[in-house]
Amino acid sequence: MDLENQARIKELGEEHGAENLVVVLGAADADCAELAAETVTVGDPTYAGPLTGVQLELPVYHVMEPDIKDQVDEGVYEEQVAMMEMVVEVEALIDAVKGVREQHSKL
Repeated sequence: MDLENQARIKELGEEHGAENLVVVLGAADADCAELAAETVTVGDPTYAGPLTGVQLELPVYHVMEPDIKDQVDEGVYEEQVAMMEMVVEVEALIDAVKGVREQHSKL
């Protein structure tokens, strides 16, 4: 997650609180998804960005998780995400983000 996104998420988290936000990731790699999920829950594990040491504990999901997929307009999902489902390891992505969420999110 780039530094600009970290700064924006930090600002939104402090302004609105974890109970009013949900982070939806779209990473195509399980390791990247896990790293981004950790960043928005327990802080930047690379110690390089604005979320270093900041535990926002935001609930985090991957866009391919059924709970999120079911809430997205079918046409939009088809146009923006469906092709990726054919070339990525969907279960690995879901498991990576879900594992972080279950371990660290307050909600």
